[in-house]
Amino acid sequence: MKRTLLIIATTLVALACNQPARQTAPSFDEVVATRRSVRSYDASKTISEAEIRTLLTVAQEAPSWANMEPTKYYVAMGEQKRAALLEMIGGNKERVAGAPVLIVSTYETGKSGFFRGQPTNEVGDGWGAYDNGLSNAYLVLQARAMGFDTLIMGIRQADAIRAEFGIPDSEAIMAVIAVGYRAQEPNRPARKDLDEIVKFF
Repeated sequence: MKRTLLIIATTLVALACNQPARQTAPSFDEVVATRRSVRSYDASKTISEAEIRTLLTVAQEAPSWANMEPTKYYVAMGEQKRAALLEMIGGNKERVAGAPVLIVSTYETGKSGFFRGQPTNEVGDGWGAYDNGLSNAYLVLQARAMGFDTLIMGIRQADAIRAEFGIPDSEAIMAVIAVGYRAQEPNRPARKDLDEIVKFF
């Protein structure tokens, strides 16, 4: 009996040793602490469409006004569209040339912050931009959780992008987001003291 148990135990240990190590998901604190706006990407690494679909599915979980989900994404992964988009982001072209994925982020106007076609307060379509920012925040955090890096770029040629990707006039183009792998470890910029941005009452 003891010999049988010993054989079983030895077999289980051997099997465990042959299993690949399980990768544990990073904690939220780790994701926040390691997320950076990355301006240099490793061009030798790729990202699959399935991974981008996972990424954007998480971005969909972001809150929005009355659950309008006004944010839309246009993903440039094919070399032709990616190369075309690189020419539409000004000086950021060289910074993100190695990123395998570029995503145009837009939002539908006249939805968030509106009721029966009229703005509900003075912010108006600013609520659409707000909701877009929430979705993009989820996107960049999930990207980091998956081991990717990002750069949100506001310098872009909106008219050229609209024509290239067939984006309707009913959508406001906000940003282009690079997704890839950092080529080097970026520095963490200093943050303001909390009391500079917060007031307690």
